[in-house]
Amino acid sequence: MKTTISYNTNEYQIDLSKPLDISISISNKDDNVNAWYVKAPIIEPHREANFTGSIAAGSSTNFYDISFNPHSHGTHTECVGHISAEHQSINQHLKQFFFLAEVITITPLEEKGDLVITKNHFQKTLGGKTPNALVIRTLPNLESKRNRQYSHTNPPYILEDAMLFIRELGVEHLLIDLPSVDKEKDDGKLLAHKAFWNINGDVRLGATITEFIYVPDAIVDGSYFLNLQVAPFENDASPSRPVLYKIE
Repeated sequence: MKTTISYNTNEYQIDLSKPLDISISISNKDDNVNAWYVKAPIIEPHREANFTGSIAAGSSTNFYDISFNPHSHGTHTECVGHISAEHQSINQHLKQFFFLAEVITITPLEEKGDLVITKNHFQKTLGGKTPNALVIRTLPNLESKRNRQYSHTNPPYILEDAMLFIRELGVEHLLIDLPSVDKEKDDGKLLAHKAFWNINGDVRLGATITEFIYVPDAIVDGSYFLNLQVAPFENDASPSRPVLYKIE
C-alpha cells in the first residue's frame, strides 16, 4: 500500500505495508531488557476479594494489572521533563508523529575506560545531512540487545560536545539502542541530556529522546520516514513504538 507524503515542501513515497519496527516490547519475563537497578515488569491478573482477572482462573475476561518503569523496561520516548524540576509531559509535547529520519551506525570509541560516541562520529556518518530525526545503531549489534541486563555494566554513551553538535544541526528527535545517552554513573551530571534539550537556554520542549530501540542489521543506513507513537501517559516518558518506512 504505497502512499505519498508531503514533508517540508518535498514529496516522498513510502509503502505502508512494509513497516520496519525498531521497538523492544515489554514482557513480564525475567529476561525483559532492563536497566537502572529495578526488577522485571509485572503483568498479572487483577485480584480483589473473590475475583481473579483471568479466564484460565474462571473469570469471564482477562483483566490484568501492569507495573513497569518506562525508563527501565523497553523502548521509551522522553521529553525534557525527564531532567526538569517542572513537570513536563511527553503526551503534551510530542504533537507530530511522522519525521524524515536518518539511520546511522556507529562503533563507540574507547576513551578513559569508557565507550563513547563522539562529535567526529556524527560528522563522518552524517556527511553534512541535517535530518529532523536521527536513529543510532551501535556496534556490535547483537540480538541480545533485546533482553540485555544493563545495570552496573557502564554502557556506551554520547559525549556532551557530540550532543551539542547534534542539537546545532537541528535534530529534534534522537533515537538510540542504549539505555541512556548519558553515562550510567555520572553523579547526576546528565551532560548529554542537558545539551540536547538546551536546559540552560531556550529549552526545546518539542524535542525527544528515544532509548532502548533495536535496529536489525537488515535495515541499512540511510534515509527513512519515521512514525513515532507513544502511549498517552501524562508523564515525562512513555513506552513507544518507533517504526521506519523505506523511501521508495
